[in-house]
Amino acid sequence: MADARVRIPVEAKDRLAAIAAAEGLSLRAYLARLAESLPTPAERAERAEKARTVLGKWNGYAPTAVEQQDVDAEFDRRLAQATGR
Repeated sequence: MADARVRIPVEAKDRLAAIAAAEGLSLRAYLARLAESLPTPAERAERAEKARTVLGKWNGYAPTAVEQQDVDAEFDRRLAQATGR
């Protein structure tokens, strides 16, 4: 596997290196494991679609696009209120 260089702040590198060391890994191995464990946006979207399908079969929940936007807006409003934004 070819190596790549990534420029990040020293503080971020030091933090990641400390986390890796605490888990008995090199920074390189830790970052490789981290990359494998995180889903890509496409994988997240696929997983979400599967979850909506299962939920719809289970309880019939199938919001329209407008209903979903309303729920998202309400969630954002409550989150902003809770975090003081």
